[in-house]
Amino acid sequence: MNKVALLTGASRGLGKVIAGFLAAQQYDLILTARGEADLKATALELGAFGGEVAILAGDVSDGAQQQALAKMVAQRGRLDLLVNNASILGLSPQPELAVYPLQTLETVFAVNVLAPLGLVQMLLPWLEQAQGLVINISSDAAVGGYPGWGGYGASKAALDLLSLTLANELRATGVAVVSVDPGDMRTQMHQAAFPGEDISDRPLPEVTLPFWAWLLAQDSLLISGQRFHAQAEVWNIKV
Repeated sequence: MNKVALLTGASRGLGKVIAGFLAAQQYDLILTARGEADLKATALELGAFGGEVAILAGDVSDGAQQQALAKMVAQRGRLDLLVNNASILGLSPQPELAVYPLQTLETVFAVNVLAPLGLVQMLLPWLEQAQGLVINISSDAAVGGYPGWGGYGASKAALDLLSLTLANELRATGVAVVSVDPGDMRTQMHQAAFPGEDISDRPLPEVTLPFWAWLLAQDSLLISGQRFHAQAEVWNIKV
């Protein structure tokens, strides 16, 4: 039986790259994203690897969407990998925190923090059964304190702490949790963060492929609780 992975934000950019890597490794995939057309195109492309690719378009912060994804996992009876990649930037250009609309910030936290936690809570029985791995996608904005990045950065800092705490709480169950800063990349979200600017000097998301190959070859419990940078030259395991 193939391993099963669920990826959010999987229709393009980094999510699609990770999904393609997993498809090539013969994972069966459950993919979700807001854009149905892009999601269908991605599924068609990745189906060529021979594994099963199931899709469900929708907002991952919606409880009904999370329940539907959990039902899809239950139908397959296992979950080896959960990649919480979906996130939103918020307003663009991003305002300073002193004038950041709190209603918008609530939406950013709903997608970037509460949705990943909600999926972990719903999918935990299958993750425990498979002694699976949760990968939460973070950002350098979580630690940089960059002016104008406070809303998005605060959500990613919260996700980092959530990841570490879950790793400590779930270790006894065999479930591992890590957070990954993928680095600057040439994606639609990154372009939205710099409206009108030329970001052609940023690498494409494929630059992270060596990291994913390395990460998924590790003993997950040995790396659980760690925060990685996918564009670093050396990846060390703390034993």
